[in-house]
Amino acid sequence: MKTAYELSKEIIQTVKPACSYGGSDYEAWKVSARAKLSSLLGIDKLTKVAPETVIEFDKIDNGVREIRFTYQSEKGYRVPCHMLIPEGVKKPPVMITLQGHSTGMHISLGRPKYNGDENTISGGDRDFCIRAVKEGYAAIALEQRNFGECGGTPSGPNCFESALTNMLMGRTTIGERVWDVSRLIDVLETEFSGIVDISNIGCMGNSGGGTATAYIAALEDRIKLAMPSCAVCTYKDSIGAMRHCACNYVPSIANFFDMDDLIAMSYPKYYVQVSGKDDPIFPLFAAEAVFNKGKAVYEQFGDGDKCSLVIGNGGHRFYADDAWPIVHKYMK
Repeated sequence: MKTAYELSKEIIQTVKPACSYGGSDYEAWKVSARAKLSSLLGIDKLTKVAPETVIEFDKIDNGVREIRFTYQSEKGYRVPCHMLIPEGVKKPPVMITLQGHSTGMHISLGRPKYNGDENTISGGDRDFCIRAVKEGYAAIALEQRNFGECGGTPSGPNCFESALTNMLMGRTTIGERVWDVSRLIDVLETEFSGIVDISNIGCMGNSGGGTATAYIAALEDRIKLAMPSCAVCTYKDSIGAMRHCACNYVPSIANFFDMDDLIAMSYPKYYVQVSGKDDPIFPLFAAEAVFNKGKAVYEQFGDGDKCSLVIGNGGHRFYADDAWPIVHKYMK
């Protein structure tokens, strides 16, 4: 006799998304699809407030300027960030970096704090900010909800209770994370436009950070380039096929979209999908299927060269040496 979970996994294999792009009248579809996606994410439940940005320190060390700041994204909730700016680069482009399920944004900064952090960093190119600065970018480490300083623990993130409580109210953790990045861009425009190039903003992340990046790319037009890593895959073969953190789940989304639709909504921004050849939780065959279907929208408008798939020779991690040359090709 099959279990209830086995039945659920069988059913999701048969679900056909009702709002997937059909190949015509793209602009009208994009407007309605974004509205539906935003509603599914519960973004309509979030209220914009004054950011009340606070700069906690601004210092220069080893040729890198570091600004630690916080801002308010919802009433009473503050988001901590570190921005690293390479000295001698006038108004560099910006790369917003989002860690996956780890102990926090200090991983992006290459600063181990807890046992196991050094292996997390060295074992998967997860020191995103360090590499971005070397590539000439102003790099921002943003602490995602339930990670690190925003509710995590020394052993890792603490998403479960928060994600489920959100679902009781029509909110989602993914929606909150998208919201926080959009509010960060507001802060960049009002507080830091004199020192960074706000017309050239990228967003990247691995695993849970890649998931947030994919949704941000679908909804946020101020992002010029998106680079989600080890996160973009069919729902039925990834989060619908095995246990994942509760923060990955958006109620009813498989009834309306699959992740190729997120790529379709991202057009015309530059899109770099990174996947691991041996990633066990976002399997390559399904990641390739999503990418190829999403890229077809770019190709429809003659922009197939703005959408790239990087396949790393390994598992569930980022592949900096493979991905960054594509970023430079696009962002010039």
